[in-house]
Amino acid sequence: MIDYQGKVAIVTGSTRGIGHEIALELAKLGAKIVISSRKAEDCQRVQKKFEALGYPCLGVAADVSSMNDCKALASASIEAFGPVDILVNNAGITKDNLIMRMKEDQWDDVMTINLKSVFNMSQALLRNFLKLRSGRIINITSIVGQMGNAGQANYAASKAGIIGFTKSLAKEIGSRGITVNAVAPGYIATDMTDAITEDAKEKLFAQIPLGRIGESKDVANLVAFLGSEQAGYITGQVFNVDGGLVMQG
Repeated sequence: MIDYQGKVAIVTGSTRGIGHEIALELAKLGAKIVISSRKAEDCQRVQKKFEALGYPCLGVAADVSSMNDCKALASASIEAFGPVDILVNNAGITKDNLIMRMKEDQWDDVMTINLKSVFNMSQALLRNFLKLRSGRIINITSIVGQMGNAGQANYAASKAGIIGFTKSLAKEIGSRGITVNAVAPGYIATDMTDAITEDAKEKLFAQIPLGRIGESKDVANLVAFLGSEQAGYITGQVFNVDGGLVMQG
């Protein structure tokens, strides 16, 4: 049984979607949760929701592409709940376009929010983890970072970068009892996938061995395991949650 009692977890990009489901799952298992996104009103809304459910929660508005904001988020978390045990780097955006048409700001925005944020948050909390001589860093990447996707060169590059960062950091800090892993979702049910036509869904299902689109809960369950004591001998790994769509030979 996974038990997060006494643990403190920060989940970035956690006011909706996969990040929200991850935060909720960790809270159910007993963790004190720090919610973060760019909009203060969204953070306050989710904090109130969690508190109404009886889960200790702090909402902190932060732009994770800013190192100063990430340091402030780390400080606010430690001040409210004490040392942080788990960091889930989930924040991310898409600004899709073909390379020929992609604007420089579309490239820069995706790279800074998706990739630089992982560096920012990890560095902002590194002394915290080193002092504890333990900790879990879990980075949300994507199968697109492994297989590429037309019209998503910026997104694919940012997610591939997260994989390289994960493996490098795992080697740097493993001797201090800190694990660093990545989770790569495939097609997960969202508002966007709800808008896909039935014909398109059938074609998509035909590519997925398990024959269905994943749920946010599928990702949250794996994150909960990787953040637990049971996963203490796993580091530097990338775990696909994709129904078998991308199989490494």
